[in-house]
Amino acid sequence: MNTLALLQLFRLTSPALPIGAYSYSQGLESAIEHGWVHDTVSAEVWLVEQLDGPLTRFELPLLGQALAAAADDDAAGLASANALWLASREAAELYAETVQTGYSLKTLLLELPELDVAQRRTLTELEPLGLPVAWAVASRALGLDADAALSGYVWAWLENQVMVLMKALPMGQLAGQKLFSALLPRLAAVLTSLPASPESGFAPGLAWLSMRHETQYSRLFRS
Repeated sequence: MNTLALLQLFRLTSPALPIGAYSYSQGLESAIEHGWVHDTVSAEVWLVEQLDGPLTRFELPLLGQALAAAADDDAAGLASANALWLASREAAELYAETVQTGYSLKTLLLELPELDVAQRRTLTELEPLGLPVAWAVASRALGLDADAALSGYVWAWLENQVMVLMKALPMGQLAGQKLFSALLPRLAAVLTSLPASPESGFAPGLAWLSMRHETQYSRLFRS
């Protein structure tokens, strides 16, 4: 990867990217509320189950397909991936999260000089837009290859989840860094053996917790 592409990857994965991802826990806050996650050991189990389950089997392969479509300026392929992704969101909060963050990334991209005319037209036509497909278009515009884009996406997911744990469990910064040490090799291994296409995002426990979160009495996060 050249230096400019590496810097663009840092930009895309930065918590400073103004898409509001920090305000969502993706069901983790609900898991803490219901006692499924209550310490660093159970937190690691939760993260591994998410990684080995819906992320590896469905979300990352779908992103891979969207990245290939974006690289080929295949508007129909991007629309197909977007429709499948939106249909897979089983809870209202999970749907609202991906649409809001996707919209925010789309709005940002339309203001940036890196986006070409074809990409602008494709983005304008995708409505509503889920985050993975917006990420694919952003990666294409910023000159990232598929490996970098996938790595950045799953890193951003892990960083967000660890930050949720440090705010809501609570968990100290050292414990958070130990989770990174435990899980980064696993992330790297997953990225070398992804399915060629999405298989199944079936995660009933996550869907149930996400629905329970909609009526949680007190909460820090929007999902």
